Amino acid sequence: MQLTNRSKVVSNKVQSFSERIYFPAIISGMAVTFSHLFKKRPTIMYPEQKREMAPIYRGQHVLKRDENGAERCTSCGMCAVACPAEAITMTSGERKKGEEGLYREEKYAKTYEINMLRCIFCGLCEEACPKEAIFLTDRIVDADYERDDFVYGKDKLVEKVDKRIDVTKRQTPEVLAFKKIPGLKHNELYTDKLNKGKH
Repeated sequence: MQLTNRSKVVSNKVQSFSERIYFPAIISGMAVTFSHLFKKRPTIMYPEQKREMAPIYRGQHVLKRDENGAERCTSCGMCAVACPAEAITMTSGERKKGEEGLYREEKYAKTYEINMLRCIFCGLCEEACPKEAIFLTDRIVDADYERDDFVYGKDKLVEKVDKRIDVTKRQTPEVLAFKKIPGLKHNELYTDKLNKGKH
């Protein structure tokens, strides 16, 4: 059965003696190999050496604290809704009396998890957050062997009180200028609310 009427021209070029023994091809290939010995090595010996990250690099997430050390996240779910990979899940909790120093608002994230295997590091979560609670940092997500270990909870996401993570590179000049305006509810701390009634 004939499938097509098109004919294909087959080249039957006769090879020379040097082409048959492949010697010139070997020499040219070795010349390319030896030329790389005198070039700068592109390999970075990680983790002893670390490549400089771009200011806009989006790496591991961080849940920020405010100036008093209280968690900013109010468990509103905006980041989870904005996430195209559906990598963020959380459950809400009510702040109890005496926990004002732990949580900024009356509602807080009791659990907060990000599946790093699903995350595409697009940065939409930090754009959607109305409280500036979540940011992407320049930290690299650690490699691991088990899939369950890539589900990061609050123990890995919330920044330590004594080890704050600088995210000013992720904030636009407009946001930084907005934060300096006094009297805005967005920037009001719980302690400021308490002090208002005393004056």
